[in-house]
Amino acid sequence: MRLLAAALLACLPVAAAADGPAYGPRLEGFAYPYPVTMFTLDSQQEHLQMAYMDIAPAGAAVGTVVLLHGKNFCAATWQASIAPLVEAGYRVIAPDQIGFCRSSKPQGYQYSFAQLASNTHALLQSLGITRAHVVGHSMGGMLATRYALLYPQQTQQLVLVNPIGLEDWQALGVPWRSVDAWYANELKTSFESIKRYQQEVYYDGQWTPTFEHWARMQAGLYAGTGRQTVAWAQARASDMVFNQPVVHELGNVSVPTTLLIGQKDRTAIGRDLAPSALKARLGNYPALGRSAAAAIPGATLVEFAELGHSPQVQDPARFNAELLKALRTVR
Repeated sequence: MRLLAAALLACLPVAAAADGPAYGPRLEGFAYPYPVTMFTLDSQQEHLQMAYMDIAPAGAAVGTVVLLHGKNFCAATWQASIAPLVEAGYRVIAPDQIGFCRSSKPQGYQYSFAQLASNTHALLQSLGITRAHVVGHSMGGMLATRYALLYPQQTQQLVLVNPIGLEDWQALGVPWRSVDAWYANELKTSFESIKRYQQEVYYDGQWTPTFEHWARMQAGLYAGTGRQTVAWAQARASDMVFNQPVVHELGNVSVPTTLLIGQKDRTAIGRDLAPSALKARLGNYPALGRSAAAAIPGATLVEFAELGHSPQVQDPARFNAELLKALRTVR
């Protein structure tokens, strides 16, 4: 019945918002590039659905790649990378984490990277996948790192794409804020606020129709009838990100690791509350990428001098070439 209800909701017309489309609380109305399937799981006394895309190559797979999205992104944002991976012979699994995009958004869920990693592991087990290359972008890089720490035998390789959590914002002096304060901020989200933030922090002042497409996807969640549900889930996710940095555990990563780092990125959670002197030092990705590569045993660092927070969106051809090169080094 839940699957039927979700399918019916997806067929409803998209409402028009003042600044663009409005989508349902589970991104109903937004077209994903490949069919979406629901994995049902029981977690924290909730019966949940975890959305994912599962795309197989034409012949026998040379391996499996799991793509983990960031906080302001969805599985669909990997669109430009999925086809090249499949053409190279990889099976691709791209999930929406619980609390995000097409997946369930339970009101009282306790978000942790360990829990999201456990959910992802359960999904892969249900699909019969015992080992995979795990690729994480932004917040997904924090999740991918936690996954590799919890499940090293199941992690064939770790690829981190401009991961956040490479610095401990709270330890550096960024003030803590409550989930209620995060929620109040989330309720102010609009397309214009998303564009302003991404243009300044992600893309070094640049803006293109591709950036706008994904920003409209995010804004549409806030413009729809599920605005409060989405904002609450995002507030709890922000609290998780701020309070669970992975930087202190990078030395414990024991799997082959590649970092793909756009040098123009300046992402730092909570920067808006930081004192001005600290604010200027946060999110220095050229330095953060190098320090992370030095901390992770045997890690390889690839730098994109002119790209920002989302190199897979900004320059898919170059990003995909480097990703495939990294994947081929680990069999």
